[in-house]
Amino acid sequence: MANRIKDNKKVVYWLLTGCALIFVMVIVGGITRLTHSGLSISNYKLISGTIPPSTDTEWDAAFDLYKQYPEYQKLNNQFTLEDFKDIYFWEWIHRVIGRFIGLVFLIPFIYFLATKQFTKPTLKKAFVLLCMGSLQGFLGWYMVKSGLVDNPDVSHYRLAAHLTTAFLTFAYTFWVALDLIFPDKKTVNIPYRNLIRCGLIILIVQIIYGAFVAGLDAGWIHNHWPMMSEGKFMHETVYLEQTPVYKNFIEGKSGVQFVHRILAFIVVGSIILIFVKSKKLILNTYQKTGINGLLIMVGIQFLLGVLTIVLQVPVWLGVAHQVGAFFLLSIMTFTLHRFSK
Repeated sequence: MANRIKDNKKVVYWLLTGCALIFVMVIVGGITRLTHSGLSISNYKLISGTIPPSTDTEWDAAFDLYKQYPEYQKLNNQFTLEDFKDIYFWEWIHRVIGRFIGLVFLIPFIYFLATKQFTKPTLKKAFVLLCMGSLQGFLGWYMVKSGLVDNPDVSHYRLAAHLTTAFLTFAYTFWVALDLIFPDKKTVNIPYRNLIRCGLIILIVQIIYGAFVAGLDAGWIHNHWPMMSEGKFMHETVYLEQTPVYKNFIEGKSGVQFVHRILAFIVVGSIILIFVKSKKLILNTYQKTGINGLLIMVGIQFLLGVLTIVLQVPVWLGVAHQVGAFFLLSIMTFTLHRFSK
C-alpha cells in the first residue's frame, strides 16, 4: 500500500485529513445536539463569529441576543449567564471546526490545482467534494434558522439533511482517497457488489431515521427493549400521534422510533447476508477485512442502540451511537470499494 500512496501522497493525506476532521465534526455535532446547544448562537458571522465573547460586556450582549428567541423565551428562561456559556461553547466549537474544515479543503485544493498534482478524474471528484462541503455549511445555517422563528427546536428534516450530508461527504472523501490508494482495476462479481450497494442504501436510510429520532427527541420515550413498552412490540401511539397515518412514520415520535428499531434489524440482516454470501467467494485480504469488520461493527452498533434507548439517551452514549454509525458507514464504504472496479 505504501508504494501506491507514494505517487499521490500529498493528495491522499489531504483527503484522509479531511475524513478525520469530518469525524471530529460529527462527534462535536452530536454533543451539540444532545446538550441542546445548537440554538445558542442566533447570528451567523462567518469571520467575526470565529472569536467568542471575551469580556463581560460581550457576554451580556450575546446572552441578550439569545433572550430574543423562542428557545430562551419558551424553554430556558431560567438560564443564568453561566448556563448560557455552557451551551454557547459547544455551538461555537462546532462552527469553528466547520470553518476550519472549509479552509483545510479549499487551500490545499487551490495549491494542488496550481501545481497540477490532480489527475483529471481526481480534479472532478475534488470539485464535487468542495460543492458537498459548501452544501453542508449552508444546511447547517438553514437548520439553525428553523429554530429561531416560533418553535424552539430545529426542524428534524433539516437536521437529517445536515447530518446525512456530513456522513455522505465523509464517505465520498474516503472513496476518493481509496481510488488513489488502490488504483489497480480488477474483475468484479456484480451481483455481490450490488448486494453491498443495497446494504449501503439501507444503512443510509437508517442514518436518516437516526437523525429523525434525534431531531424529534424520540429517544426519550418507549425506553424498553425488545418491546416498545412492557408487553407491546408496537406501542399504540405509533399510529395515533399524526394524521394522516403516514405522517406518524416521518413526524411522530413513536412512529419514527418504531421505524428506526425495525431498520436496525434490517441493517443487521443485510450485513449477515453479505457475510454469508462471501463464503462462496475467493477473497483477498482487504475484502475479508472489510466483511469481518462489517459483522463486528454492526453488532457493536446494535448493542449501542439498545443501550441508548434503555438508558434514555445519556449524552456519552448518544454520541457513541452516532460514532458507531460513522464507523459502520466507513467500513461499508471500504468494503464496497474493495468489491468495485
